[in-house]
Amino acid sequence: MLWWLLVFSALGLGAWGDSSWDETQAKHLSEGLQDLSGNISQLAEKGQRGLNGVSAVVSRKRRAADSVGCRAQLALPVNFLVTHHIPRLECHDQTECRQRLRELQAHHVRNGWCDVAYNFLVGDDGRVYKGVGWNVQGMHTQGYNNISLGLAFFGTKEGHSPSPAALAAMEALISSAVRKGHLSPLYVQPLLVKGESCLAPQQEASLKEACPFIVPRSAWEPRGTHCPKMNLPAKYVIISHTMGRTCSKSDECLVLVQDIQSYWMDKLGSCDTGYNFLVGQDGVIYEGVGWSVQGSHTPDYNDIALGVAFMGIFSSTPPNAAALEAAQNLIQCSVAKGHLASNYLLVGHSDVSNVLSPGRALYNIIKTWPHFRH
Repeated sequence: MLWWLLVFSALGLGAWGDSSWDETQAKHLSEGLQDLSGNISQLAEKGQRGLNGVSAVVSRKRRAADSVGCRAQLALPVNFLVTHHIPRLECHDQTECRQRLRELQAHHVRNGWCDVAYNFLVGDDGRVYKGVGWNVQGMHTQGYNNISLGLAFFGTKEGHSPSPAALAAMEALISSAVRKGHLSPLYVQPLLVKGESCLAPQQEASLKEACPFIVPRSAWEPRGTHCPKMNLPAKYVIISHTMGRTCSKSDECLVLVQDIQSYWMDKLGSCDTGYNFLVGQDGVIYEGVGWSVQGSHTPDYNDIALGVAFMGIFSSTPPNAAALEAAQNLIQCSVAKGHLASNYLLVGHSDVSNVLSPGRALYNIIKTWPHFRH
């Protein structure tokens, strides 16, 4: 059963055609995603369907794919599942869909990738098409290729959600992946959105629904401070990591936020903690100085940028999916509430200051987020 809400990366936007869509196309995409969300909800409400696996997978040979050029192996089972939706490849039968996939593979190879980017793809004809397969790393999501399966819908008419046959085939494919040991039964789907076109069409109401739970300052008993006010709406989001230890439980995180404030005030002479918000590995946002007060994270940017810091060091290992999702929801919520300009720029701390923050593993992920600028 599909227990998750799909948030589609626009690999198709960046890797298939032009990423600048007009307002009409953006509206169609938004409506299509809403339709898809409803379809998935209906599937979830039906309960366990008793699917025994995918009845037919179109092999690489049957779709006349070129020989696979990817060699990096996946260590199975993987713990993450990334699902994308590729626009502008409309097809409704196996002949058409095989041709669209050949075009997609050729396009990906021309872009310097070793093969088509996904492990498997589901056509709007309701068939599953083999990409690079279970055991080989795809090229679908930077920072996740070596720890996830990448699946993609394609063939959908522009502005529409995948067909019921395609949704059922995707459900069966995921069920089969778990049953056969390719995907952990406790898998997580990180909510990654790549390309501004995925964010821009959303309505304010849906953005407000994405607002995460934020632990207020009062919960961690901060010291009294008097920092300057922010110039709202902010123009930038600056992503950092705090170095030092991390936390994965609320009581640990509350103490850690206190300690971070003490470090900034006692060691660095700051008026408060350096960040507007902090993110724990418990998937929760902790209010630092908040939206309306300046942090002290980045000289020359503190009055126009929201500083969001992941608590810990993320040089070799990225934050977990819950923390990444919470941070993205915080950013969307900031736009919806008017604290952050809708045309904001997102940067890593190292992009605007001579520091080694955020760590490379985290930086590789935020590079795929909407509004990122190097």
